[in-house]
Amino acid sequence: MSETQSVFLNGEFVHRDDARVSAFDAGFQHGVGLFETMVADVTPDGVVVRDMDAHLDRLQSSAAALGLSDELKTGPLGDAVAETVKRSGMDAARVRLTLTGGDLNMLQTTGRSGHQPTILIQANPVTPYPDEMFENGVMATLAQARANPLDPTAGHKTLNYWWRLRELQAAAAKGAGESIVFQVSNHLCGGCVSNLFVVDGGHLITPIAQGEEDEHATPETREGQIPSPVLPGVTRLRVVEKAGAMGIKTTKRMMTIDDLLDADEVFLTNSSWGVLPVVRVEAETIGSGAVGEVTKRVREAVVG
Repeated sequence: MSETQSVFLNGEFVHRDDARVSAFDAGFQHGVGLFETMVADVTPDGVVVRDMDAHLDRLQSSAAALGLSDELKTGPLGDAVAETVKRSGMDAARVRLTLTGGDLNMLQTTGRSGHQPTILIQANPVTPYPDEMFENGVMATLAQARANPLDPTAGHKTLNYWWRLRELQAAAAKGAGESIVFQVSNHLCGGCVSNLFVVDGGHLITPIAQGEEDEHATPETREGQIPSPVLPGVTRLRVVEKAGAMGIKTTKRMMTIDDLLDADEVFLTNSSWGVLPVVRVEAETIGSGAVGEVTKRVREAVVG
């Protein structure tokens, strides 16, 4: 077997052409599953997967919260991720780790003990992005779809990406790099595949993410509080940490369209592109229409 064609599937490495998942897998039948996308580099000292612990901790937390599995071990998973990259023969790779409900009839099974989820890890070439995207910024559209905070899977990185991909296709048809999603309450959520930050007066503002609700609630707002449908992004966390180290304050709160269009700067974050400047939303120019200084500083700190 060519090592460069191997993937990790349920505890062993197999040739990607021989990687088979049951037709009755809950991921195929019902879209039951989670995934993480990571970027890895191969150095003289070994494989370095960026923010791997944060990615695996998020996967473990979501799997337990959604009843998919409470037995995930992040240590062995991390070893399998690193070995998958090593076997790929690539100097840099984009790693996809997918966890599904496995070969399971969910309507006839109570509890999650005893069943085995499907775990698939694959390494692919890093997605190339033109330098112009980061030097000149991109346009973003406004998505038609809305995120529902009462959906218990919202705020988790589930396999349900169809609606997001449709919005991205529509955005690409307009020459945009992303599409910005609102909640059903018309508060900002983020990009289809990214988290959102705006720069206002030199400091950052970002929507409250799933799991952060209590941190920002007051006694008056805590009663009747609803969950956030915003994914707690790994790169988002890195931005907050790096910005803080540079003396740039970050505020997490509910945000509206005015926060977006009146911002001095806007940028989007995910693990693939890091920090992506947005200089226009539909027909509206953001700030001066050029990539702002705060965005440049944050991107340099996060991406290098």
